[in-house]
Amino acid sequence: MKPSAKYKAQKTVCDAGHLHDSKAEAKRCDDLMALQVIGDIEDLEQQPVFRVEIGGKLMCRYVADFAWKKAGVRVVEDVKGMVTPMFNLKKKLVEATHPGVVITLYPPRKRKVRKTK
Repeated sequence: MKPSAKYKAQKTVCDAGHLHDSKAEAKRCDDLMALQVIGDIEDLEQQPVFRVEIGGKLMCRYVADFAWKKAGVRVVEDVKGMVTPMFNLKKKLVEATHPGVVITLYPPRKRKVRKTK
């Protein structure tokens, strides 16, 4: 019997033949490949690795899902169905130790509107 994924994600192959950790990630890869073909983005990279070193000591590694350039600006993106505390910590560490790197989430999260009294 095959063990199930922690968050019920199923490994899926995208149209380009890359194996992804979830259906959402494979679909996003298809979308990004199409954007690259028509020239909206360039230098699409899969699974870019960011090393977080503090004081010359490796604290952790963060592997994003995608990185690309749009109008000369590098965009780093992670496809998330559920945001975990570990992701939040690594995101903050990467952004603090790699100037200019901003990690975006896909699909974008909408802030909940609080009810006023």
